[in-house]
Amino acid sequence: MRTLVGACAAVLVVVATVAAQTAPPAPPGHPPGGAMPPGHPPVRGAPPSIPPPPAGSGSGGQALTWAAPAGWIAEAPSSSMRRAQYRLDGPGGPGECVVFYFGPGQGGDAKANVARWVSQFRRPDGEPAGDTARTRELRVGGVAVTVVEVQGTYVGGIGGAPTGGDRPDHMLLGAIAAGPDANWFFRAIGPRATLETQRAAFDGLVRSIRRGASTRR
Repeated sequence: MRTLVGACAAVLVVVATVAAQTAPPAPPGHPPGGAMPPGHPPVRGAPPSIPPPPAGSGSGGQALTWAAPAGWIAEAPSSSMRRAQYRLDGPGGPGECVVFYFGPGQGGDAKANVARWVSQFRRPDGEPAGDTARTRELRVGGVAVTVVEVQGTYVGGIGGAPTGGDRPDHMLLGAIAAGPDANWFFRAIGPRATLETQRAAFDGLVRSIRRGASTRR
């Protein structure tokens, strides 16, 4: 038995040696096994994120286009839901205008979103600021638009304002434009003194809204 085991082991050693000797050599300059070729970009665990579409574009249907007012400073959108983002300078400090598009059939109707925006503000006595809100309906370039304005202490959504706690003496100028496949949301928020000086500019943006070329092929 001991002789048989030794013979089998010897055969295995011979087979392994022959296989190693007969394997085809790697071409000149080829990296060792498991290594990447020189200059190959690093391989990461997840693919890079897809950048959001440029301002004024949509997906799944026709885009809406608009003209940004002079003096508004375009910034890189901080999320893919933001189709455009602008900084609004003024005497009360910087404000922000963001254009949202959530995709075909997404985002909800105008009435529900106006109510949600208004609910994010309080009067100085802490009561809801709904009775101070003003809304109007427009039709610009064949697009139905709901415009809303509200002011007071901005408390944000559930859990309060996004950063820095409640923000007194703030204002929201908003517009909800009916796109072909979903609503588009134009929302400016900032110190009231700044938004007061930007009201005409925001109104000009709203009146510049148009339907763009179809993105469907």
